[in-house]
Amino acid sequence: MPGPLFRRGKQEVSGKHRPLGPPRPAQRYKRTREALGATVLAARLRPSWSAPPPPAMALGAAPAAQLALLALLGTLLPGPGGAGISIHPSKAIIPRGDSLTVNCSNSCDQKSTFGLETVLIKEEVGRGDNWKVFQLRDVQEDIELFCYSNCHKEQTIASMNLTVYWFPEHVELAPLPLWQPVGEELNLSCLVSGGAPRAHLSVVLLRGEEELGRQPVGKGEPAKVMFTVQSRREDHGTNFSCRWELDLRSQGLELFQNTSAPRKLQTYVLPSIDPHLEVPPIVEVGSRWPVNCTLDGLFPASDAKVYLVLGDQKLESNITYDGDSVLAKAWMEENEEGTHSLKCSVSLGEVSRRTQENVTVYSFPLPTLTLSPPEVSEWTTVTVECVTRDGAVVKLNGTSAVPPGPRAQLKLNASASDHRSNFSCSAALEIAGQVVHKHQTLELHVLYGPRLDQRDCPGNWTWQEGSEQTLKCEAQGNPIPKLNCSRKGDGASLPIGDLRPVRREVAGTYLCRATSARGRVTREVVLNVLHGQNILDIVIPVVAVTLILGALGTAGYVYNYQRKIQKYELQKARKAQEEAALKLNAQSTPP
Repeated sequence: MPGPLFRRGKQEVSGKHRPLGPPRPAQRYKRTREALGATVLAARLRPSWSAPPPPAMALGAAPAAQLALLALLGTLLPGPGGAGISIHPSKAIIPRGDSLTVNCSNSCDQKSTFGLETVLIKEEVGRGDNWKVFQLRDVQEDIELFCYSNCHKEQTIASMNLTVYWFPEHVELAPLPLWQPVGEELNLSCLVSGGAPRAHLSVVLLRGEEELGRQPVGKGEPAKVMFTVQSRREDHGTNFSCRWELDLRSQGLELFQNTSAPRKLQTYVLPSIDPHLEVPPIVEVGSRWPVNCTLDGLFPASDAKVYLVLGDQKLESNITYDGDSVLAKAWMEENEEGTHSLKCSVSLGEVSRRTQENVTVYSFPLPTLTLSPPEVSEWTTVTVECVTRDGAVVKLNGTSAVPPGPRAQLKLNASASDHRSNFSCSAALEIAGQVVHKHQTLELHVLYGPRLDQRDCPGNWTWQEGSEQTLKCEAQGNPIPKLNCSRKGDGASLPIGDLRPVRREVAGTYLCRATSARGRVTREVVLNVLHGQNILDIVIPVVAVTLILGALGTAGYVYNYQRKIQKYELQKARKAQEEAALKLNAQSTPP
């Protein structure tokens, strides 16, 4: 199975071609580091002279051409006059597990011993009088290599730093909180396992493709790199990830990088206010009442959970979302009297908001209303009574100035006008500071004989022939009487109802009889239909009467007018006589 893919500059390379495992056990090395360190420390106390280094050896096993070149370089190194040792390359960086060819060149003017001192597995692959070529295989970690020379009883050394690079085995963004409040700081951790050299290894925090921060990878396995960001509303549903970058461009290589699996962040806003619960303070046993619970300012509102609980019973809710608001609707039904607690809880993220209201469940049956008896004959005494439960008061229509209580009574002498009269009783009960009313109504039936009066069956109808009219004649009574109207002479029935049009044939005098188990009454109904000659016979006498009345009126007016004139003249004559008498009296009086 191929190893993980790593990005090398703009190319992706498989981790299979770059050894990624941990360093192998030190038992594979020929000598321990402690032994080598003691030798190196002694050598460093002596002066050294280094010949010009030969060209760097390529990675892997040295081909024949390279060995020849190393041999040539060895013959060209300075000879008599001094002793020195050199190492080539002076520094190198290779992938972990790779091989390296190292040249040690000696400038001693006499026969001497020289070589490569290392704890790594080494193989001499070429030599000359004053040079040796070694191949190091399966290099697992950074190390310092030493070429040494024992010349004129003195030891000189030359060293090089060999750096091993390898890619991190694993990079991971630590699990995010299930929900993150908007506006609060969020700490994110990138975990990096393996990878070297750490001085060139860093971690980048990504929000989608946006870089939020970059930090070096420190020591520790796995190394933990911390970032702090402030969560935003728009970060909801955004992917965050970690990317390691091994930047070896300063070493003549490339930028290598790889990104972790993303993790999705869920942010939320839950206001500090409690939900608004709408519920009636009192409800009747067995009845169903609507309950509403709302909360505004949520984000994302569609992820909010709303629960309505009555006592310990969860109510079936219908939840709707509108923008940043949530509304839960339910129906409440309780069959046990008493005070019950109704709770509404809105949860979002890992936080909840709750509100609670008390609901009083009561039982208040309708008042008992009785008519004794419910059906009576006219002029019979009827008793009306209304009774309710203790603690409530009743009011019976028709009663006044009665002290309030659970019972009320009324007596009346029933007449025909009381038939089908409604008697109403109202009961009131105070519950949890509110007054509840219950009403009961009964209808009284009064038995009375048939009646034909002017209101329901007028006795005289006069209509123009050809007009459209409605003839009404109705009998009253309980039980309802049977009505029969027939015309005198031929027994034709009175045409009760719509007459369209009115014909002269229906004119005449009719006798109407109303009959029931409680008696019988009769009434004459005259129906006149005006037409042609019939109209003249009526108009001429009317005109004559009008003229006579007009003449009599005129004569009366003239007579009254003459009387008023005579009275005025008489008053005028009397006044003249009185004035003359006053003048005579004035003349006969002496000065």
